[in-house]
Amino acid sequence: MDYLWTPWRYGYVSRGNRHDDREREKCVFCRILRSGEADRDTLVVYRGKRNFVMLNRYPYTSGHVMVIPYDHVSTLVRASRETIDEMMLLTQRLEGFVRKLYEPDGVNLGMNIGRAAGAGVAGHIHMHVLPRWFADSNFVTVVGETRVLPEALSTTWQRVQAEFLSDPP
Repeated sequence: MDYLWTPWRYGYVSRGNRHDDREREKCVFCRILRSGEADRDTLVVYRGKRNFVMLNRYPYTSGHVMVIPYDHVSTLVRASRETIDEMMLLTQRLEGFVRKLYEPDGVNLGMNIGRAAGAGVAGHIHMHVLPRWFADSNFVTVVGETRVLPEALSTTWQRVQAEFLSDPP
């Protein structure tokens, strides 16, 4: 592989996307928090002190949940220590819940920080927790670009919320 060094482009690529108050107003997570809608309708399954847990509306697999800070922060560096501590404790609990409820072969935990890293909501960090099974990316997903989910979001919401209710912090 050849490498082409272009240091004169650094000024362009380092500008990046700046997030301001207008970005917060457009943020889907912040809108959900401001909406006043029922948690069942917004797919919020748990509200902690500094983070909330909600289902991914467009899940990769059944049981795909996210831990999201109340604060609109775009990087881990900008989040408070207390927020990160609670985020990791909730992630740990969710890993256990997902393993119990879905009996997966593995669990993906992850965060994409910034649009270039694959973040769908780039201005507001969030941790994904999702069960995985061998061969869950089969021909329908790969060739047909279609996800087959065996459980309705309303059922997933009930199951995950019941775990939080039965095992309070």
